[in-house]
Amino acid sequence: QVQLVESGGGLVQAGGSLRLSCAASGRTFSMYNMGWFRQAPGKEREFVARISWYGGGSTNYADSVKGRFTISRDNANNTMYLQMNSLKPEDTAVYYCNVHIRKDYWGQGTQVTVSS
Repeated sequence: QVQLVESGGGLVQAGGSLRLSCAASGRTFSMYNMGWFRQAPGKEREFVARISWYGGGSTNYADSVKGRFTISRDNANNTMYLQMNSLKPEDTAVYYCNVHIRKDYWGQGTQVTVSS
């Protein structure tokens, strides 16, 4: 059974940094693309970043976070990370990790709140 558990969220002032972690279990995740999404109050869930399983882990980002966020993964420990720098109030959201293995799997989410 696939399980994803996010951690690392919290309250931070604008300009600050946070590092989110996603611990995965139930599969060997090194063979799958993984990603981060977020959902702000009253808004739909949106894509943040994705990292592939091949090619040294190529990455792509939403324009809104490009240059500020960095996605990475540790396949040996089935863990994915999201380093978030220069945080803005508009980054406030619940952040979810995702993997697609015949269907989408989601974690429970971790709250990130950025104060102005």
